[in-house]
Amino acid sequence: MSRLLVTGGAGFIGSNFVHYVLANTDHSVTVLDKLTYAGNLASLDGLPDDRFRFVKGDICDAELVDGLFAEHDAVVHYAAESHNDNSLANPRPFLDTNIIGTYTLLEAARKHDIRFHHISTDEVYGDLELDDPAKFTEQTPYNPSSPYSSTKAGSDLLVRAWVRSFGVKATISNCSNNYGPYQHVEKFIPRQITNVLRGERPKLYGKGENVRDWIHANDHSSAVLTILEKGVIGETYLIGADGERNNKEVVELILTILGQPADAYDHVVDRPGHDLRYAIDSTRLRTELGWEPRFSDFEAGLADTIAWYRDHEAWWAPQKDETEAKYQAQGQ
Repeated sequence: MSRLLVTGGAGFIGSNFVHYVLANTDHSVTVLDKLTYAGNLASLDGLPDDRFRFVKGDICDAELVDGLFAEHDAVVHYAAESHNDNSLANPRPFLDTNIIGTYTLLEAARKHDIRFHHISTDEVYGDLELDDPAKFTEQTPYNPSSPYSSTKAGSDLLVRAWVRSFGVKATISNCSNNYGPYQHVEKFIPRQITNVLRGERPKLYGKGENVRDWIHANDHSSAVLTILEKGVIGETYLIGADGERNNKEVVELILTILGQPADAYDHVVDRPGHDLRYAIDSTRLRTELGWEPRFSDFEAGLADTIAWYRDHEAWWAPQKDETEAKYQAQGQ
């Protein structure tokens, strides 16, 4: 697997994976990215020229995809429309990228008999009650609640069908909420961090009781590489780092780390259909493949992330004003 093709590698989680692979292995990496608003070439700065190249293009472009698959040993498929708020405002791009794009890649994987790993989300499982002791496992039934999560669920099912029907050499991972460097400021954690860094008050949906199971993007990257190298074809692995926190706790922790009063935030109108709680049981990944997260302490990982945003304002500032204007128009 010395030659990896990474779709969506200029996005948040994909770019972190590219940095991780090039820093920790001898693999070469090609990134295929359409460079929508969520893709940022600056996220790929500083990578070694002899082991990295970038191709601008759409995963729905079958001719382009076919040519790239012919040149590589394995594909890691991160490319996706992924922001719930955007899927509620305009679902169509989620169908195009998450369904048709994944189909296009699977057909190329089938033709070239290439190792394929599909990145998915815990949101395909719906949500859990706040007081439910259960967590999502690989056997949890799908119950998506938004255009985003339903199209990701559909893409997962396509992968499973192509494995069973056509023998495609694929695995799937469903991961909990990521945080870390290079995340667009429309997302919850970087939005709150950059608000405080700008002297503005963070924004909290509703009462802030919704719980997410947070994992640092580097831990997600190490897990994906482990699955790519050791995972059983046709299997699904859940990736999580036991980082459950409700949104109110996260906002207050960000404020505290940045030396502000813990209650210096504003409540805004809640998102329609806002899932209550996600929680991942990653026992299978840990016991069968021997993976462990490095950032097991969420507070330490969050402090590391805050330091990155403080030091990289030139990366996030161009996105900030447009993003906040959009949220303001939505009353959020």
